[in-house]
Amino acid sequence: MSYKFIPTKVHGALDYIVAIALIFAPMIFGFQDVGGAAVIIPIVLGVALFAYSLFTNYEWGLIKVLGMPYHLVIDVLASIFLALSPFLFGFADKDLNVWLPHVAVGITVILVVIFSKTQPSAVAAE
Repeated sequence: MSYKFIPTKVHGALDYIVAIALIFAPMIFGFQDVGGAAVIIPIVLGVALFAYSLFTNYEWGLIKVLGMPYHLVIDVLASIFLALSPFLFGFADKDLNVWLPHVAVGITVILVVIFSKTQPSAVAAE
């Protein structure tokens, strides 16, 4: 039995949900007034996630040119960057509601990637 149990259809839906959540994270968690990297990073990563999801070859992709394995690599790299950003850009000393969403979402997305299938169902690939 494979440990990869999250279908690409579910992963794709999560991509768009997380993208929108990242874009609005500063408002949701109330740190929009902090400014700088704390605000810019989740917004930029959310927009990027939305964009490369549109180009992924899975059920939720619009222009299917990016293979799922490449999508997952981008997910991991972006998530590592997101999780480390409070420490890299010096806002880890701010309130918990500023840095914790960056770390929590970064780690959660890495876990989702670990358990995500690398190929869409045969029907989606057509």
